[in-house]
Amino acid sequence: MKFTEISHPSPTPDAEREAAIADPGFGKVHTDHMVVIDYDTAKGGWHKATIGPREPIALDPAASVLHYAQEIFEGMKAFTHEHGGLAMFRPEQNARRFNASARRMAMPEIPEELFLEAVKLLVKKDADWMPQVEGGSLYIRPFMFASEAFLGVRPATQYKFVVILVSSGNYFKGGVNPVKIWVSQDYVRAAPGGTGAAKTGGNYAASLVPQAEAIANGCDQVVFLDAVEHKWVEELGGMNLFFIRRDGSVITPPLTGTILPGITRDSLIAMLREEGLEVREEPYSITQWREEAESGELLETLACGTAAVVTPVGTVASPSGEFTIGSGGIGQMAQKMREKLIGVQVGRVEDQHGWVMRV
Repeated sequence: MKFTEISHPSPTPDAEREAAIADPGFGKVHTDHMVVIDYDTAKGGWHKATIGPREPIALDPAASVLHYAQEIFEGMKAFTHEHGGLAMFRPEQNARRFNASARRMAMPEIPEELFLEAVKLLVKKDADWMPQVEGGSLYIRPFMFASEAFLGVRPATQYKFVVILVSSGNYFKGGVNPVKIWVSQDYVRAAPGGTGAAKTGGNYAASLVPQAEAIANGCDQVVFLDAVEHKWVEELGGMNLFFIRRDGSVITPPLTGTILPGITRDSLIAMLREEGLEVREEPYSITQWREEAESGELLETLACGTAAVVTPVGTVASPSGEFTIGSGGIGQMAQKMREKLIGVQVGRVEDQHGWVMRV
C-alpha cells in the first residue's frame, strides 16, 4: 500500500524539541507526525494510508468506539543501536498480538507487513525525537478503533488504524528501584472467557480503581488474583510476573486467556532458560508467594513489560499485612536480565535469536 505524505505546516523547532527530549519522562512528549490508515468494508478493506502531522482526530458523536468500545492497541519501542541507526525489538510479535486482539474484539486484522511498514515509516520520519538519555527510546503506540457512526450492538464496518510516537525515558520515576505492590482483594482484571488476553483499553480502565487503591496504600502497582478462586497470582496492571526460586526453578503464571501474552515475558522465558534455570508456566498462589518469601525459598520476583523492561518487586502488601522478597533490593537475576535484555535491544549484546529489526 502506498502512503501519501502530508506536509507538516509547523514542525516543532529544533531548540524546542531538544529541550523537550532532554528529560522526557514517560508518555508526555509527543512527536510531530502520525500514520493513519482507514478501513471500510464497503471499499474492500484497508485503504487511504497517510503519514502527516500529529493532530486531533474528528469523530462523529455516534462513532462506535465511544459506545461499544471496539478499540485495541500495542506498545513497543525503537532504540538507538550501538552499530548505528535505530532498531526495534521483536515488532513482528506486536503485529501478531495486535491481530489476535483484533480477532477477539471482532475487528479487522491488518496485514503484518502493513503494520510493520507503518511503524518503520513513522520511526524514520521522527527519528530526531529519540532522547539521548539513559534508558531513552521512542515508545511506539499503534492503535485501532471503530469509527463508524451508528447506534447498535454489532461489529462496526469502518475503522482507523493509527500510529503515534512518544519520546520516553525510564518508566518509573527515579530509575530502576524495587517496586512495592498491592494485592487487590475486591477487584479482578479479567475472567475466563473475557478479554484478558487482548490488549484493549477496557482491561486497563478496569484496573484504574484498584491501582488508585494501591497508591493510597503506599504502593507503586497493583497485582490481580484470578476471578474464580481469588488465590492464583495473575499479573500486574500492565506487567507479567516471574518468581525466581532457590532450587533453580522459575515460575511464571500460565497463559490461560486471562493474562496478556507479553513479548517481554516470552523473551525472558528464553533468556532465563539460557542461564540454566528451569522455567515453568504454572499457577502460583498468593499463599505460596508469601510462604516462599518468608522461608527464603523465593529469591526474587521480577515484573516485566515493554515500558518497564525488567523491574524487581521488593515488597508485597495487602490488608492482612506485607512481606518482603529477599532483601527487598534489586536482586542479581533482575539486574542481569535487565542488562542483557536492554543490551540485545541496543546492540551491546549479541542478538542470538534474531529479535532485533533495524529501521
